[in-house]
Amino acid sequence: MPKLHISTAFDSGSIEVVSLDDHRDIQLRIKPDNASEFAQWFHFRLQGAAGLPVTLRFLNAGSSAYPDWHGYRVVASYDRQHWFRIDTEFDGQVMSASLTPYTNSIYFAYFEPYSWERHLDLLGFAAGSDKVEVEHLGATLDGRDMNVLRITNEESSVPVEHRKQVWLIARQHPGETMAEWFVEGFLERLLDGDDPVSRVLLDKCVFHVVPNMNPDGSVRGNLRTNAAGANLNREWGTPTLARSPEVYLVREKMRETGVDLFLDAHGDEARPYNFVAGCEGNPGYTPRLHHLEEAFKAAWIAVSPDFQDVHGYDKDAPGEANLTLATNWVGQHFDCLSYTIEMPFKDNANLPDEEYGWSGERSKKLGAGVLNAVYSVIDTVR
Repeated sequence: MPKLHISTAFDSGSIEVVSLDDHRDIQLRIKPDNASEFAQWFHFRLQGAAGLPVTLRFLNAGSSAYPDWHGYRVVASYDRQHWFRIDTEFDGQVMSASLTPYTNSIYFAYFEPYSWERHLDLLGFAAGSDKVEVEHLGATLDGRDMNVLRITNEESSVPVEHRKQVWLIARQHPGETMAEWFVEGFLERLLDGDDPVSRVLLDKCVFHVVPNMNPDGSVRGNLRTNAAGANLNREWGTPTLARSPEVYLVREKMRETGVDLFLDAHGDEARPYNFVAGCEGNPGYTPRLHHLEEAFKAAWIAVSPDFQDVHGYDKDAPGEANLTLATNWVGQHFDCLSYTIEMPFKDNANLPDEEYGWSGERSKKLGAGVLNAVYSVIDTVR
């Protein structure tokens, strides 16, 4: 029988092996982010178990950053292209996942990974359009590029100064990979010259898209932080080049362009739903913004049964918003419609998929659908 082996020496790889002595009891620990205590993301390769009943036991799942694993199922892949869910149980402390691999090489992850190479391919795909300019903003602490895609129809009859400035960012929390899948679907539809919604929006808007706000955390296999241990979605009040250059650089670009509509794509560890969180607690929140929020949600619900507005976060009391969060800071600073988009790590309980759960492909479909919501409000955001 081949010797069992687990490896993580690849993009976003992360796990600690406690014991590989028995294929029916492979003992593992989820590792924390490189410079913080957040422990949730895992991604590793198991070799040598073809035809063997395998049970993976995550010994510290109950003490992870978000320990509500009930209803969650581990994702697995043989070819790193097609990911599926496997049987998973949680007893309050240990999470166990089981299957019998049919080859000697199989990958496991917290959610379908979105690699740095795929990120670069996404930039390359976008750059092939005459509607797109790839702008370099600066570098991360590990020296990776921070890029924003500027997207518009330069031949539009609408003067540039009259076009709405629409921003979409994703993966402030790098382990929330569904956020970049969301962006991929968004971009594929936005750059489809046969899509009438996209054509109108590109005439009326300048889109600014940051597919990955946290390149270093993504490659390092972090859940929530960058190379310095900063939770970027708590850095918007006073970002610095020394601790959170990713936010600093994007925020400075926003000051240059202005913002009329802002979307920040994330994933939620506990809630099995797709939903949005707005700026109700901001000091500058007004009835105008409330009406825009309601119109945006209604339009999205109308085109996507995967989106809903019943389950989500509790709304902040008036004046009590945390202005270090991107959505709140942007909404307050630019007096604009500003939303955090949340997708599940588990599944959409309103439309479950037994084999795949919530997935990269479904995230892409949701990203494409949000353009209808943007279209519904774009003429009234100012």
